[in-house]
Amino acid sequence: MTVNRSGLPTVSTRVYPRGGLTVLSRHEVARLRDASTGGRHELLRRCALAVLTSGSQSDDPRAAQELYPDFDIEVQQQERGIKLMLENAPAMAFVDGRIIEGVAELLFAVVRDIAYTATEIEDSGRFDLQTSEGLTSAVFEILRNAHLLIANADPNLVVCWGGHSIGREEYEYTKAVGYQLGLRGLDIGTGCGPGAMKGPMKGANIAHAKQRRTHNRYIGITEPGIIAAESPNPIVNELVILPDIEKRLEAFVRLGHGIIVFPGGVGTAEEILYLLGILLHPANAELPFPLVFTGPRSAAGYFEQIDRFLRLTLGEAATSRYRIIIEDAAEVAREMLQGVRRVRQHRLETQDAFFFNWTLHIPFEFQQPFVPTHEAMRGLDLHRDRPVHLLAADLRRAFSGIVAGNVKEDGMRRIEAHGPFEIHGDPEFMQHLDALLRAFVEQRRMKIAGDYKPCYRVVA
Repeated sequence: MTVNRSGLPTVSTRVYPRGGLTVLSRHEVARLRDASTGGRHELLRRCALAVLTSGSQSDDPRAAQELYPDFDIEVQQQERGIKLMLENAPAMAFVDGRIIEGVAELLFAVVRDIAYTATEIEDSGRFDLQTSEGLTSAVFEILRNAHLLIANADPNLVVCWGGHSIGREEYEYTKAVGYQLGLRGLDIGTGCGPGAMKGPMKGANIAHAKQRRTHNRYIGITEPGIIAAESPNPIVNELVILPDIEKRLEAFVRLGHGIIVFPGGVGTAEEILYLLGILLHPANAELPFPLVFTGPRSAAGYFEQIDRFLRLTLGEAATSRYRIIIEDAAEVAREMLQGVRRVRQHRLETQDAFFFNWTLHIPFEFQQPFVPTHEAMRGLDLHRDRPVHLLAADLRRAFSGIVAGNVKEDGMRRIEAHGPFEIHGDPEFMQHLDALLRAFVEQRRMKIAGDYKPCYRVVA
């Protein structure tokens, strides 16, 4: 063990594969090594450092880079496969010089997903990423390569969305809901970070132990811009890194059998608009998809405000696709279990797979990667005279841009260089959007620590 220039203890060592990278051909090893070098090396380094600092309470993507400036990772080839050479890695990921097993598994998941996306999705020419079908096929292949698609298993995966920056009362409530889900044999998927992403997993973990249930799944779904700001929490035992936020969101709704939304900030609002925009498309009118908004009694006002905003922007039809339950963790779990059973019956009737929701129609507008530049944010069409799913798509992009300005390194740099993003639109929409965002700021839902300086400006 040594001390780096920041005065923090570090470890330099080699780590051998865990999980799906234990048996590889020479060709596969060479592809992994090549994909981890060159222009993708910095991406690998940043994501690996996020995993090695699992449990960090910072949501600044540059914090870990500044604390561990000398950290490096190299994928090396050997006859038995690969090994990872870690230089000046955070000592918090080790016990008596040996890497923690769960951390090692997630570390190799990072290598697996970055290499697979590079070689088999982006560079192979196998997928037409300019079409909806091609994008969905890419998401499917990434999830399959990560061994997240399990055949012949009944639907039981509940996705939980919510903020990484939440108070203690809300966090304890997410644990209570997770506990009730776990007692009913349901697995958990989240964005893999802290707060409302960690709480449900922690509660379910205790319930699964009480029920003597083995082979429990705590799935973390993330993307490179997010993972650096929201390191995986220690309970995640299956991690997948999608190449961008749109594919991450598609993975959530294709993989999950129901979704619970806890209080959160702009990232949670983005997720809500994404899902409702899809469910409100006429092609999905008859598709069962259980969706519950829930929180402790103190969060009732939060969900009232979210409900008002959705009614104004997406119309009354949106309210038929979700149920709000306040301060009743057991009822949330019962509602979700009943909903998952309806999903199972529908999949049987339509002969759709239990492990991937092929029947769900996702319009291309929700799949196209959105790069939140200042020009792109100003160009969003947030006016009433649009089909509701297209309006939802642009509203989702507006919140996605704010997320980027808050916690993603590229977005933060754009704000520092050019000032806040400007969001233009229908005056009534902008008034309610501004009120919602101000509430997020006042309730400290934008950042975990420090004074928040808005990265946006709402213009009527």
